[in-house]
Amino acid sequence: MLPEPGVFHFPWEISSVQEGAAVRTYGRLRDLIASIRNPEVSEAVLSSQHLSVQYDITVHTAFVEPFLPSLHSHYIVLGDVERTEGDGVMVRARVLNCVDGINLALLQQAIVEQRRYLQERDEHASHLKIY
Repeated sequence: MLPEPGVFHFPWEISSVQEGAAVRTYGRLRDLIASIRNPEVSEAVLSSQHLSVQYDITVHTAFVEPFLPSLHSHYIVLGDVERTEGDGVMVRARVLNCVDGINLALLQQAIVEQRRYLQERDEHASHLKIY
């Protein structure tokens, strides 16, 4: 069985996504967390700003190794949401692509348009159901 394709969420929405949900999101690679003592700890931190607030997303990268990071580059991640200690959220990456040079304003506009289309499609389909 194939995993879900993942719904696009803005970085500032990830904390409200249900655990286990497949998501797509983006951000600028701000930091890498790796442990020599514990090779299972392989994480990256993506960051994004919205309305002058910085949002950080921890991304577990073990499934996409070897990961050759480029600090301060933009990345799009497809993965599954996991809750961490406290109120933290982590995305366990299945795909992590560098998209340097991306126009973030156009990406955000495309996400909004995709959501609008999917909502209209679902509403139209619900009207066609036979009861």
